[in-house]
Amino acid sequence: MNPYDEISDEELILRFKNGESEILDYLMEKYKDMVRKKARAMFLIGGDNDDLIQEGMIGLFKAVRDYQPDKEASFQTFARMCVDRQIYNAIQNSNRQKHQPLNSYISLSQDPGESQDHLQDMWADNPESIIIDQENVRSLEQEITCTLSLMENQVLEYYLDGMGYAEIAALMKKTPKSIDNALQRIRTKIKEQLKSTNNTNNLKNLK
Repeated sequence: MNPYDEISDEELILRFKNGESEILDYLMEKYKDMVRKKARAMFLIGGDNDDLIQEGMIGLFKAVRDYQPDKEASFQTFARMCVDRQIYNAIQNSNRQKHQPLNSYISLSQDPGESQDHLQDMWADNPESIIIDQENVRSLEQEITCTLSLMENQVLEYYLDGMGYAEIAALMKKTPKSIDNALQRIRTKIKEQLKSTNNTNNLKNLK
């Protein structure tokens, strides 16, 4: 058992900033699965999975570097936001290079033009926005869950846990082709839900 397991993330960050450099490796390993899960979710709607994992790990590193323990949000919440933001920027930049509009990913706490360099300024000025955004994400997840069928929700859960098509097919007693078809439907429904959410938000902004 690692002695750091009994210490809160917030205290670990303080100790890291005071010179315990090995804490960085511990936190990167601790949240690696979270990064992989987010990367797989984004892979459903665009992007190379391995590249997105690398970008997510960069976002996690920035979270460790920039987190301020005296603020209201927990490190876990802040880390998730930083990983989301880094992956979002990677997809945005990739699509811009391909001259394609980015319309298949929802930004968490960030306007499309916001730079990662301003992360600390945003954190200092408005940390409570992180909590609000987390509530918005939970609401979106609930809407997506309602949109998917029971089978599709199960397939998505297994997929986000890191399972491959063959593993999911074996567990659900389905063919790999049926799992592939289900993931295609899931991808389409997620994109439609995101588009609907963005349109709703745009209407609210006009009022």
